[in-house]
Amino acid sequence: MYTLITVLIFITCILLVLIVLVQNSKGGGLASNFQSSNQIMGVRKTTDFLEKATWVLAAVLLFLSVVGNAFIPRSTEVNQSAIQEQIESAVDPSAVPNFPTTVPETDEDAEETPAE
Repeated sequence: MYTLITVLIFITCILLVLIVLVQNSKGGGLASNFQSSNQIMGVRKTTDFLEKATWVLAAVLLFLSVVGNAFIPRSTEVNQSAIQEQIESAVDPSAVPNFPTTVPETDEDAEETPAE
């Protein structure tokens, strides 16, 4: 079901992009090609249709997004999130071991110093 809703959202997005690209904010676009007023769909009716189609597709996209959220596949096991696991397995900075501040003696250094 989630895949079907995802495909419908994708198709709706493509149609919405095409409808918006056909429109022109200054009254041109597809509506400018229909100059005669005695046609079935005149300039004003084409603009009204494109505006209504935009609003309908936007509403359909919103509806499908909300419905798609309900069908997101979730695991049935109750697991902690990956972030929570990383937080719990993190090393405590105050628990970092203290490294020696002096250089340990090597065998060569021990031979050079005379024994008393």
